[in-house]
Amino acid sequence: MKYLKEGEWKTWSPMQLTGQDIYGATLGIIGMGQIGEAVARRAKGFNMKVLYYNRSRKAAIEEELGAIYCEFNNLLGQSDFVVVMTPYSKETHNLISYEQLSLMKPTAVLINTSRGGIVNEEALYQALVERKIWAAGLDVFEKEPVSPDDKLLHLDNVVALPHIGSASVVTRMKMAELAAHNLLEALMQRTPPNLVC
Repeated sequence: MKYLKEGEWKTWSPMQLTGQDIYGATLGIIGMGQIGEAVARRAKGFNMKVLYYNRSRKAAIEEELGAIYCEFNNLLGQSDFVVVMTPYSKETHNLISYEQLSLMKPTAVLINTSRGGIVNEEALYQALVERKIWAAGLDVFEKEPVSPDDKLLHLDNVVALPHIGSASVVTRMKMAELAAHNLLEALMQRTPPNLVC
């Protein structure tokens, strides 16, 4: 939109504003929970090969979607798009740093919609500047709200959003209902259905 508002769109050219094609590409999912599974289902609509890394294998997803369990480093090296969907914890802090980014294809795109801190932002900046990877899509940051001066926001190969992965009216209403339901269950001294342990 900024491109249009600033009058940059003067004419058409064959490679203007081009990116990587997802059709038939390899998608690597780090963290195959419910959201990871939903992403894998959508990827099949684009004929993507789905690789995943998770604490445990998901036989049902492998059978249903043809998803392939992959060791972490192999997933990074084979994927055209890497989507981070794992929860944040001591074990996942800086899970993706410069070493891991260096394993990725120079045409690969890293997408983090889970939590900031899983991807080392300084390492990501360096990898993007050096063109170790093609681009990054970020919905989360280690410090939120992210500073407008954050150097990642000033790179031409970064697309950033203000942590709005759940930003639809229906989703936000369901989130509120779920929170209320869990609270009521706890007040009635019953186990809430959506405990995070």
